[in-house]
Amino acid sequence: MPPNAPLPIAEPFGTTSDGRPVELWRLASASGVSAQILTYGGILHDLRVPDQAGRAETVVLALPDVASYEERSPFYGALIGRYANRIAGGRFTLDGRQHQLPVNDRGNTLHGGPEGFHRRLWRAEPRPGALRLTLDSPDGDMGFPGAVTVRATYALDADGTLTLDVEALTDRPTVIAPTQHAYFDLAGAGNGSVLGHTLRIDADHYLPVTPEGIPLGPEREVAGTPFDFTTARPMGMRIEASDPQLTDAGGYDHCFVLRRPAGDPGTPRTAAVLHDPDSGRTLELRTTEPGLQLYTGNKLDGTLAGPNGRRHERFGGVCLETQHLPDSPNRPEYPTTVLRPGEVLRTRTEWHFPHLSRTGEGA
Repeated sequence: MPPNAPLPIAEPFGTTSDGRPVELWRLASASGVSAQILTYGGILHDLRVPDQAGRAETVVLALPDVASYEERSPFYGALIGRYANRIAGGRFTLDGRQHQLPVNDRGNTLHGGPEGFHRRLWRAEPRPGALRLTLDSPDGDMGFPGAVTVRATYALDADGTLTLDVEALTDRPTVIAPTQHAYFDLAGAGNGSVLGHTLRIDADHYLPVTPEGIPLGPEREVAGTPFDFTTARPMGMRIEASDPQLTDAGGYDHCFVLRRPAGDPGTPRTAAVLHDPDSGRTLELRTTEPGLQLYTGNKLDGTLAGPNGRRHERFGGVCLETQHLPDSPNRPEYPTTVLRPGEVLRTRTEWHFPHLSRTGEGA
């Protein structure tokens, strides 16, 4: 970020159930895009984006207060760790030693366990145009080996692109695979189903899963299946197809294996493009990660409401989680998620809104 970019601004956002204060930090951009980030869970609490007519509205689902996030949040907007997605049976073997994790999803460990990074208080450090969050995860945290330090930096640039850089270090061999778990509704959070949004995913293969969400084995081609998003199509077009992969999950909840980058693997490449025809908002998602979990909010049921009071119904938000592949610690054929002392985990995800530049050109 430019050194003259404004520093983010903090304000109180209540306290946790054990009395610890939570801060809300605000980032703003000349493009009209703004972001609000909580120190609780590293949550992206608000992401306000202008539509084609210049009307700004938040495009991520959120909850009104800390208690709601603590008690019943389905990972809204949170930083996920140590391990995104599922580890089968909550077990893995590393360097000949088996590790048992607490299970919290149909006999498996989901998103780092019941007390994962999404339920922690992160330390905040403001920077020009950015906010760095730091978390120290001790050896044995949720059963994972090694003391790990994680730094997650949200940055918002002048054109309205929000970037998340994550770095991690460990003092013992471990496995780690973070992600960001925002639920998007480009029509405006709480405005109804997102199944009319069009989606393109730059992936020719996906991972079929068991009814418990564990990969069945090798990746499968998307061609000729309801999982083919290689060209943009409405998410609801084939979501009710008689495919057991969809009926078991109640919609999409699957990891897509992204095409390998043509150049430097450390440079983000486009993973997906999401578009809302009504508002004209477009989200281009870029990442350095090998996978993208598509989740269409299948389990939302209207019991949760956002700060604006709007209820979050089924299919009311879509998650595009950039990540490593699920259950990788038990799948040597998948890209490794092992981190060893002296190594640095680095991952980057970018949320870019190309319709803003088109609007600026009079398009």
